[in-house]
Amino acid sequence: MSIENSLAERSNHSCELCGSTENPSAYVVSPKTDLTMDTAAFLCQNCQSQIEGNATIDANHWRCLNDSMWSQEPPVQVLAWRMLTKLKPEGWPVDLLDMLYLDDETLAWAKAGLEAENAPKPTDSNGVELQSGDSVVLIKDLNVKGAGFTAKRGTAVRNISLVADDHEHILGKVNGQSIYILTKYVKK
Repeated sequence: MSIENSLAERSNHSCELCGSTENPSAYVVSPKTDLTMDTAAFLCQNCQSQIEGNATIDANHWRCLNDSMWSQEPPVQVLAWRMLTKLKPEGWPVDLLDMLYLDDETLAWAKAGLEAENAPKPTDSNGVELQSGDSVVLIKDLNVKGAGFTAKRGTAVRNISLVADDHEHILGKVNGQSIYILTKYVKK
């Protein structure tokens, strides 16, 4: 039996957060990346899109957490904790958070994913988010230390790489030389 089928069976073929039966599917709870019964929940598209930030969060939709937060499944507990934490300004989630108990490992998982979501993203000089593989243009002449040349304004840098844990730098090739470039000196 596939993991997706096992998740569907575990959830009675409905969303493990809101109970909707409209096209639920497996959702791996970040920062986990492998699809297993211990890392995924069975969620409807509405819950998934709001969790991922692709849709505006509808606070009334999440009143369903009043029931689903009591799930015995760690991925569901993690998602409930994260959504209740995001919705704290609404007022009502505060009481639910006070009642919700997560063991240390599950709480660490919940916090790690929330921190990753809130981590600053690399942006160019105009505030446009940068992705690995993007092409950018230098907006300022940059002296390249140790290479003995100046990267001129207007130079295209193709297929950039993001620097892990550093949203202010990217890695790119200029004149055949790999260099680190401050994101504030490039535009997409």
